[in-house]
Formats: sequence, C-alpha cells, structure tokens
Amino acid sequence: MAGIQKKKSTISNLEYPKVNKLVYSICLTFFIALSAFAQQREISEVWVSDQGDGTYINPILHADYSDPDVVRVGEDFYMTASSFNAVPGLPILHSKDLVNWTLVNYALERQVPFDNFAKPQHGNGVWAPAIRYHEGEYYIYWGDPDFGIYMVKTKDPLGKWDEPVLVESGKGLIDPCPLWDEDGKAYLSHAFAGSRAGIKSVLVVKPMNWEGTKTTGAGKLVFDGHEAHPTVEGTKFYKRNGYYYIFAPAGGVSTGWQLILRSKNPYGPYEEHISLAQGNTPINGPHQGAWIDTDMGEDWFVHFQDVEAYGRITHLQPMNWKNDWPTMGEDPDGDGTGQPVLKHKKPAVKATQEITTPADSDEFDGNDIGLQWQWQANPEATWAFANPAESKLRLFTVQLPEYAKNLWDAPNLLLQKFPAEEFTTTISLEFLPNPKLTNEQVGLIVMGMSYAYLALESTEDGIALVYVSCLDAEHGKAEVKKEIAKLEINSIQLQVTVIKGGICQFSYSEDGKKFTQIEETFTAVPGKWIGAKVGLFAIRNTKTNDSGFADVDWFRFNK
Repeated sequence: MAGIQKKKSTISNLEYPKVNKLVYSICLTFFIALSAFAQQREISEVWVSDQGDGTYINPILHADYSDPDVVRVGEDFYMTASSFNAVPGLPILHSKDLVNWTLVNYALERQVPFDNFAKPQHGNGVWAPAIRYHEGEYYIYWGDPDFGIYMVKTKDPLGKWDEPVLVESGKGLIDPCPLWDEDGKAYLSHAFAGSRAGIKSVLVVKPMNWEGTKTTGAGKLVFDGHEAHPTVEGTKFYKRNGYYYIFAPAGGVSTGWQLILRSKNPYGPYEEHISLAQGNTPINGPHQGAWIDTDMGEDWFVHFQDVEAYGRITHLQPMNWKNDWPTMGEDPDGDGTGQPVLKHKKPAVKATQEITTPADSDEFDGNDIGLQWQWQANPEATWAFANPAESKLRLFTVQLPEYAKNLWDAPNLLLQKFPAEEFTTTISLEFLPNPKLTNEQVGLIVMGMSYAYLALESTEDGIALVYVSCLDAEHGKAEVKKEIAKLEINSIQLQVTVIKGGICQFSYSEDGKKFTQIEETFTAVPGKWIGAKVGLFAIRNTKTNDSGFADVDWFRFNK
C-alpha cells in the first residue's frame, strides 16, 4: 500500500534465553513449541499498567481475561482465565511481578468434545478455571456446564499440555478447585450453574483421588448462600495456618463482593467474612480471582471487574491478614472489608521484570499468527495460511453453514479481545475473489451479541465496499447492508476507532493516507459472558470447487 512501510516486531531477551513463538498452526491440531523460562516482550500502544516509577494502575490487564486464577512457582507467576467457546482455550499468561504479563501459551488446543465445538457454542465451554502446582506438575481444572469438570496438566506450562481428563461428568458442575492436603488426602470444591443443575448459590467439597483425575464420592454441601450471599460461585480452595479457606464471589458478576469462608475441617462448618467490596470506588463487583503470595512474603489478590462491552478486565489488590482473615485493597474504616485500589506500589519480588503487555498488534511476519487470536469454534486447516515469506496472513473464504442466520453462527471468525477503553484498529489487506463466485466478503468486524463490519465484497460488477450491521445477532436477526463505494482496486486499509462507551466509528483508505469515515456509528455490546471482540473474517454464501482469499498484511492497534 502506498504510504505504508511494513513494520517488523521486535523481541527482547529479558533476563533469560530468547523464546521461540508459539507454533500456532491454524488447523484441527495446534502444535505448541515454546522454550521454558522465556517470553516475547510486547508493549501495547493503548494500555500499560506499569507506570515506570514503581507503581501500577488498575486494571493490570484492560482485556477480557475473565475469572482469572494465578499460581506462583519460584519467581514465576502463571495466570489462566475462562475462554468459553473460543479456540484455542485456557490462555496461559506469565509474569515475574504480577503487573506485567505476557500471553505465552494455551493449555487447551481444541475444545472438547471436538464435534460439539465444531460450531460456535457461545457462552459454553471453559468456565472459571483453577490453576495449581502439585508434585512437579501444573494442573488446570475447569467446569463445562454441559459436560462436567475437566482437568489438563503438564510439567512445562510453556509446552504442550496433556489431553483433557473428565474428572466428573454431570450437568451444571462449575468453578472447580483442587486442594492436596498434607495428610495425603485430596479434595475438589465446586459450585453449580442453575441453568443446568436446577440449583445455584450453594458450594460443595468432594473427595478426589491423589492423582487428581476423578472425584471419589458425593462429598458434602458446605455452604448455602441463598439468604445472605446469592449467586455464590467461583470457588478457590486454600489451606493456611490450619484453616481451610474457600474464596468465593457472591452477589452477582457486576454487583457482588468477595466472600471468604474458613473452617478447621474441609467439610465445614464454615465461618464467613467479606474481604472486598466496591466501597467508595468506581470498581463494581470486585471479586472472583486468585490469592497469591510472593517470594518476598507479600500477599496479593487478582480479580476481575465487569465493564460490559469491554469484558471482565483484570485488577490487582494488595492483601493483608488479620486474625486469620484476609482484607483486600485498602480498608479506610478498618472493618476488615477492603475496597479496590486504583493505583498502588508494585509487588516486591526478587526477579527483575521489564515493562511488557500481552500482544495485540500482529505483523504476520512469522510462521504463525500471534497468540492473541482465537476462533469461534474448533478450526479447519483450510481456513487460513500463514505466509512468512511475504509477512502476510491468507484467509480463505469459507461457506457459511446451512444453519447460519448471520455471523453469530460462523465458526471461522478470527478475533481478539478489546485491549483498552479507547483505541484504533487498522488493517491492511488485499482481496482476490474467486472468479466463479459472487458475494464473497473479507473484512474487519466488531463482534458481540450485535455486530458491525466493514468489508470488501465481490459482486457481478466488481468489488464493492460494504458496511453491515446486525443488531441482536444472538437471536438470528438479519444483517442490514449498505454499499459504500465501488472500488477500482482490490487493496485497502480498513479501520475502526473505539471510544468510551464502546462507540465504534469505521473508516477506510484506498491510499493509506486519507481515511473516509462511514456515516453510521455502532455501539459495541458484549458477547455471551464475554466482552466484544475485534478481528477478521472471510466468508461466502455459495459453493464451488475453490475459494477466494484475502492477504492481510498487518493488524495494528494505536491510540
């Protein structure tokens, strides 16, 4: 494109050997190859928590890493989060200081059961995982509300994780967390999804085998939150100073608080304490996350905040113990219930950590696309081709499934999370339609339960630029399409600017210099249990013996 120079990404060694990128083959089986104790350094242009002066601001991740959980092993912190139906799933993030995070891997290459997740299953799949380190291995447990509680494990969190194990089958079993006790016994706590189990707001603890592969009994209901703590869920199970603790959010995703339960017996009875609530802050529903101690003896709590179209963004709170009860954040009135901090001194750790953030922009200059990308369903090998020789990603048009009423049902959307409250996304692409087909489309999309996109479309008269919106796509509503222009060229830059409130303004440029805005604006809305996403697509509504494609040169975020 005229006026645009190809920008190459850079890698810094930090304090350990250079890392190979995740070899993320866009096919049914993703091959993961990352060397240990390494990470790629990225600094976002739109959101950085580390202030460079020994302090950080919340959120530490202004992206939809929902239901985060964290484990420390030596000087390394590893985080995972809910991924629902997105593939790959169970993101693995790494940090040395709890503030600066890099997305380094995924624990779940494809969603199981494979056939079920061959088409989009919005809001289903991976709910509220727990990550733990036990006898030299990393374990992640999660609940799939339709199938049961699963587990994956590995000795190397940067390498390939084992195939998932179904620990307990059943409907509505969610938010599990394991605990291996000093006496050789193991337990699993979990909650219930009322939509499948017919009951919610209660927590159970069950016996589990030492290998962590199956529960071994019905266990016991240990807490009933119906009266004082409705929608109690999201269990995290710990032991400290002879007490068993269950950390559990209550009161609802956007309006709730962080509940702490403790007992001298894993099966109760449990006392209760509220350790974190909104207080006099703008941080609504502060709860559900991870207690972590550092190698310098400090305690911290990672949790999320629901901000609608921006998803459930990740915060970090200092945490202190008094009389064996934790308080998170700051406690101005001294009652033991904290409120979130907006800015704070960084955690004290032994390691040196440079400022870094999860990648968002992608130059497509390696063998694979960046880890920030996820599909809406288990992918097929024919959807995309990484072309490092030309530093481009080729997206082939895919016929919409017969059942698809709109792109809510399209499995081959390649999407990533909103990375900040305000940002601009620009892509550069070239469209080569199939001469045997019309109505092929390639473009830039903002996706949620409603969506909008700007795309190039093949027509009988050539290539057209179209703007499409679809309100209430979740319920099968039809798209509304407007032709913006006929194009004399097949290469273009497409752009969307997102401002506070999720308001999206699309624009385009044929020369890489001057951008023309689309008249309409679109307000982004959440997906099913997730925030809105932005990304790429290539589709068609007819079938032949081949397809057209788009060569995407780059995908960039800036302020």
